[in-house]
Amino acid sequence: MADQLIRATAAENGIRAVGVITTRLTEEARQRHKLSYVATAALGRTMAAGLLMASNMKRVGSRVNVHVKGNGPLGGILVDAGSDGTVRGYVSNPSVELPPNAKGKLDVGGAVGDGYLYVVRDIGYGYPYSSTVELVSGEIGEDVTHYLVNSEQTPSALVLGVFVGASGVTAAGGLLVQVLPKAATDEALVAKLESRVAALSGFTPLLQAGKTLTEIFNDLLGDMGLKIFPESQMLRFHCGCSFDRVLGALKILGEAELQDMIIKDDGAEAICDFCGTVYQANSDHLNQLIGDLQRETSISN
Repeated sequence: MADQLIRATAAENGIRAVGVITTRLTEEARQRHKLSYVATAALGRTMAAGLLMASNMKRVGSRVNVHVKGNGPLGGILVDAGSDGTVRGYVSNPSVELPPNAKGKLDVGGAVGDGYLYVVRDIGYGYPYSSTVELVSGEIGEDVTHYLVNSEQTPSALVLGVFVGASGVTAAGGLLVQVLPKAATDEALVAKLESRVAALSGFTPLLQAGKTLTEIFNDLLGDMGLKIFPESQMLRFHCGCSFDRVLGALKILGEAELQDMIIKDDGAEAICDFCGTVYQANSDHLNQLIGDLQRETSISN
């Protein structure tokens, strides 16, 4: 099943629902970063959450940055997701592995530990909106839900899941259901929705059972005036890094540092944290940068 996002409304537009399947892009991230089982689950959940949060941003070029910073052995998780359906991300310590938790599942909460969730929304102009909340459990889904309810004042239910086995990621994605202001005062509706979401056995078991996003929405909201948008959005792991950007970053180091790299290493190597791509700049590239700096200095004087 292709990685995709679909949107829906219910209760006369009082409920907003978004679902994502992110199996392939999570597997790509696993391979790129050589992630352990628990690191795959942590990053996969965070990427799905980022895409769900970015889905309500209308302006072209809008992006959401989700930074999970805990004191557990996994270190930080950083995800960058766009309204265009692209996402990228990494974890600080990709090889960390832990025994299963008390429920027999991957111990993402133990790997993340205590700490904070930082969210930055960039709508493409003006200053980005940023907010910080304490981590509730480190399991990602509960933490992002806590952020949505407390920082964005939107009653929300979020279900995330990643199933990774010996052959890689076989199911990943998530579901976000939000009660909008026009329906937030309907206590019966909110209670009914909370009960329905709580009854879900998780998200990946539904995918493994062959359920599509449309079928999941129908099961959850079918008797609440469900309206599923006909257009689905394709999702993919994508990083905008390039060799030119690497050269630009190296140029900022200055002439003396570049000369030192040529003498000691005969060039420079840079690795993109987000996608793991390795870039090699040889001494000719660095000498060209030095020449550019010298010309710019001459012009400015």
